[in-house]
Amino acid sequence: MKEKIDLALVKIDQSPALEQEDKSAIMEKIEEWRDEDAAISELTLALEEWWLNVQPIFEEIGLV
Repeated sequence: MKEKIDLALVKIDQSPALEQEDKSAIMEKIEEWRDEDAAISELTLALEEWWLNVQPIFEEIGLV
């Protein structure tokens, strides 16, 4: 799982679809949770919530 988290951090950092301040906030939260096995589900929920907020925007511009 930690390897997947590392890959997610790289992908987030390289994503042109995210503003730098969003990248920083997301990556900071992931780093906080990285070594807490119980926090993986918390991370998943936070990312799902974030996605629900931005998904309509991506759909509107045809990226989803």
